[in-house]
Amino acid sequence: MSDLLQEYGQVLARREFLRQSGLGVGSIAAAALMADEQVTAAPRSVDPLAVKPTHFAPKAKNLIYLHMVGAPSQLELFDYKPTLQKHNGKLCPPELVEGQRFAFLGKDPKLMGTPYKFRRHGESGNEISELLPSISQVADDVAILKSLHTEEFNHGPAQVFMLTGFGRQGRPSLGSWLTYGLGSECRDLPGFVVLVTGLTPGGGTSLWGNGFLPSVYQGVQFRTKGEPVLFATNPQGIDREARRRIVDDIRRLNEIQLQELGDPEIVTRIASYEMAYRMQASVPELMDISAEPQHIHELYGTKPGAASFANNCLLARRLIERGTRVVQLYDQGWDHHGNLRDRLPAKCKQVDQPIAALIRDLKQRGLLDETLIVLAGEFGRTPMLQGNGGKTAGRDHHKDAFCMMLAGGGIKGGVTVGRTDDLGYHIVEDRTHVNDVHATLLHLLGLDHERLTYKFQGRNYRLTDVGGKVVTKLLA
Repeated sequence: MSDLLQEYGQVLARREFLRQSGLGVGSIAAAALMADEQVTAAPRSVDPLAVKPTHFAPKAKNLIYLHMVGAPSQLELFDYKPTLQKHNGKLCPPELVEGQRFAFLGKDPKLMGTPYKFRRHGESGNEISELLPSISQVADDVAILKSLHTEEFNHGPAQVFMLTGFGRQGRPSLGSWLTYGLGSECRDLPGFVVLVTGLTPGGGTSLWGNGFLPSVYQGVQFRTKGEPVLFATNPQGIDREARRRIVDDIRRLNEIQLQELGDPEIVTRIASYEMAYRMQASVPELMDISAEPQHIHELYGTKPGAASFANNCLLARRLIERGTRVVQLYDQGWDHHGNLRDRLPAKCKQVDQPIAALIRDLKQRGLLDETLIVLAGEFGRTPMLQGNGGKTAGRDHHKDAFCMMLAGGGIKGGVTVGRTDDLGYHIVEDRTHVNDVHATLLHLLGLDHERLTYKFQGRNYRLTDVGGKVVTKLLA
């Protein structure tokens, strides 16, 4: 995609090189370069977050991505295996573990069936665990992908891979690519917002970082306790009119520097000051969910003034209503190497109702058709037991097969895509790579993953790296 901000940065960087080189013809050469590129002045009027044209008609306008940090067990939630139940407690076939890498599994592990029941729901017959009774009630609105695999088997790198398409930090995140490619329809709030329940994920802020893209495209984390956005409020003795004068003066100084240097990050700096000023009014109103009617609080299970995943789901809907392009929710506490029987039901109870409520709420407001919802972890869990069994039993990391749930804009509701073998270990149908998911999400938002590129260090990069194909079976 042609990007005006990137083009200006490249052209004006060449002009700066000529100016500093001491060549007598530097200014003439720079002017010629600018004429060739049809650029005659620094981009004072360029808004890096202005809405940009898509490659083709989009099915969705916005994305809400729900990441369950620690990787929930697909075998307890979405991928029921009667054969695994039959062989519960038996030694795992040695060919399954020979030559494989695991985080913690010991020698000669045993198979472990799930202690939870599954049922088929809705007209579609989507099979969902009893641990997710509310999501089961919207089974016809969701698609379940059972054949996802990744390349990383430790949490931090797998989270980074899941959200950036690469196993090491430094690449732009999914949300950054989307705001770079699409811009934002919201003028008073960031185009890409992050809400975290619990501790920051092991992958760190790179999960919503801009990488080598201009920093205007990075995600902005909103805190659910205290000041929602740090340093956005006025210091003591500075009122809103004084802050406006300060912002205007700083803008003029930045525009002078932009004319001189042409650094795209100066455009980011200008946009950031303006956004911070506007957020002083918009963010407090956004974060105050007490104005929502009682039936909405009952639907989500929210408690005004508290920090919870349910509150964050409601905030995600409020953000989407106001035009934010991408909202990412992270929920900590899904790393169940042990005590699976106690800890997993507790986590499911925290997220089941609000996720189903988010789907219902968006649907009744006419927003679900234009909002893509994704629910996933960073990898799956092994069909083998970790630990000594009983209540202390858990499951180890498994990168070769796990599940994702999708709903909303452009997704075919009520379908199941992909299949694993009888033990839930290997994928046997519709094998889907993380980059395939990225290609599909971009496609639904009107972007061709092979054309959404950014030139960095001499070559064009993209979210899907050198792979990726659209999973057509998920599309409505």
